[in-house]
Amino acid sequence: MAGLVNALVMVAVVAIVIVRQFRARAIDTDRRWWLLPVILGAMALRGPGILDVHHRIESAVLLAVEILIGLATGAGWAWTTRIWTEPDGVVWTKSTKASAAVWAAGVALRVGVFALGVVIGVHQNSSALMLGFADTLLVRAGILVWRAQSFGSASSPAPAYGDDMRSAWKEHV
Repeated sequence: MAGLVNALVMVAVVAIVIVRQFRARAIDTDRRWWLLPVILGAMALRGPGILDVHHRIESAVLLAVEILIGLATGAGWAWTTRIWTEPDGVVWTKSTKASAAVWAAGVALRVGVFALGVVIGVHQNSSALMLGFADTLLVRAGILVWRAQSFGSASSPAPAYGDDMRSAWKEHV
């Protein structure tokens, strides 16, 4: 039953993420950007089936590869996302065609890892896929927030004229 719940949660989250990634969105660097990935990671780790009991080493290697793919996908997705600042100081993002290519490559690599597991006889639980997706989202969000902070944000608006000026006082000659 946990596998079905994991699968349903992942399908819902992936659908939301895919729909939202190609729409322009403001980034709020003060919000808890790490919360959803941490919840997904906790859901993935809560059950005992993340490793195959009959093939512990092989399943641990496949899990490590899944996590590395997730990290690389998240980083690639974040670095291919367009970021810009509006005149009011709000930082916006929108995924590009390159972001879609990164997603497609990540999915292809994950399918390859799953196929390799089937070939070598390792039972793979949906928890490994969910953990990989959680680290994809965590890395993407972390990099985007870091990039957005270099632009400024709505919580710290762009400086106005005179913000950085020293107080003027008349110098005696």
